[in-house]
Amino acid sequence: MLSPLAEKLTWLDYTIVGIYLIILLVIGYRASRKKNTDETLFLANKSLDWYSIGFNMWGTNVGPSMLLAFASIGYSTGIVAVNFEWYAFVFLFLLAIVFAPKYIASKVSTMPEFMGKRYGDSTQNILAWYALIKILISWLSLGLFSGGFLVRQILGIPMAPAVIVLVLFAGLFAYMGGLKAIAKVNVFQMILLIGVSTTLTILGLQKVGGISNMYHQVPADFWTLIHPANDTKYPWPAILLGYPVSAIAFFCTDQAMVQSVLGARTLEQGQLGVNFIAWLKILSLPLFILTGVICHILFPNLTDPSMAYMTMVTNLFPAGLNGLVIVVLIAVLVGTIGSSLNSLSTVFTMDVYVKKINPSASNEQIIKVGRLTVLAGCVFAVLMALAIDSIKGLNLFDVFQSVLGFIAPPLSVVFLLTVFWKTMTQKAVNAILSFGSAFSLGVGVLYLWVFTPDKYSFWPHYLLLSFFIFAFLAFVAVIISITDKKPVIYLSEKEESSQEFKPSTRVITLWTALVVVMVSLYLFFS
Repeated sequence: MLSPLAEKLTWLDYTIVGIYLIILLVIGYRASRKKNTDETLFLANKSLDWYSIGFNMWGTNVGPSMLLAFASIGYSTGIVAVNFEWYAFVFLFLLAIVFAPKYIASKVSTMPEFMGKRYGDSTQNILAWYALIKILISWLSLGLFSGGFLVRQILGIPMAPAVIVLVLFAGLFAYMGGLKAIAKVNVFQMILLIGVSTTLTILGLQKVGGISNMYHQVPADFWTLIHPANDTKYPWPAILLGYPVSAIAFFCTDQAMVQSVLGARTLEQGQLGVNFIAWLKILSLPLFILTGVICHILFPNLTDPSMAYMTMVTNLFPAGLNGLVIVVLIAVLVGTIGSSLNSLSTVFTMDVYVKKINPSASNEQIIKVGRLTVLAGCVFAVLMALAIDSIKGLNLFDVFQSVLGFIAPPLSVVFLLTVFWKTMTQKAVNAILSFGSAFSLGVGVLYLWVFTPDKYSFWPHYLLLSFFIFAFLAFVAVIISITDKKPVIYLSEKEESSQEFKPSTRVITLWTALVVVMVSLYLFFS
């Protein structure tokens, strides 16, 4: 059965989609036609400029779930969800100024390799398999499932053909061109996303009679970023304390996000690229969340807030331009899934194959294994997406997203203490990554499935719960480190230390300007 949007598609829509796909393939081909090396496939031969890094990180971050979730939250509660985008500037600053210099100076390709240089093979092995599972589930499977879900909403086609076509198209760029091709494609796609999302917001504003009318037609608390401590959905203590745990793990330690920075032409370009994505995140309010607020005014009786985005698209875009919506969907999917496949390929090839299976592998063998990993990732993601879709009666998408939030505490503890506390030992790192992860995920399972918060009121907000787990694991890590009778700690090499230079004047100026703007925005919406 065709959806309302599919029924409105015209020859112009199909033409727009066709032209877009051709342009995408040309960009990807031009970026990948040079002879590949392992550095080209995984780190774009360290040739990425700031704009490629910023757009690629944003393209990885902006998935189909963001389009649906932000519009849904905007419809229900207003702009409070923008905290998850604007508050991120603090942790992106941490990545740019603290973590990135250490990563680049270490000359590593992956996060497990970075930790392995500090604490040995056992740590690298644990983190490598941890990272592979995280990429396969949180990035690939859930990203593909949410994309297939959205395609089914838009076009009314079954999940199986939707996810197969989507993952094959996204995988093409990771297979042929690696990070460089994905980064080039994402620059084009994110500019397209900005244009189409801006068009939808403008059309909505015209319908409601302008910004002033929009402001006065919704409850006053819709425009407040900081909600009271007794707010059940987004209390300020939960956001202040709990969000940083996930943000540090996501922006500072996640292979899919950090890989673009590792592919930077210089450290300064990497730092400027991270600054650029922080500026781009300001656009989340007008591009994504206002869509839901406007929908609340125009269509106040929706039974399911998650339909806010599609309701706006179906009713506001004129016939002949709905192909742009399909184009944007393909754009966010290729961005997220393509980057995820490249990260999966990098971690497996460099941390498992080269490190353990074939240390003397030639460049051709490394590239071959990297590409085979991409294919295996595509197959796994399709099977997982179909498995998730086959289970009825549960809102699995929300459940799985919540479960993945409990992955963050061990990663945040390990990387923060490794960078800021020189006494952190190998024993503590391995304990937190293994037993600490089991504890954190175990609490998540109890929270979401066994003693669910809708039936048991003793639970704190899930963000606060994440913070409490983080604090407990940090305490345990410190105790293990200071009581370790045979501590193995990291002593930085002279070569690495000499490369950790201070940020340039341009980097400092742009980050200072961003801080001023972000503080002003928080004061304005408080």
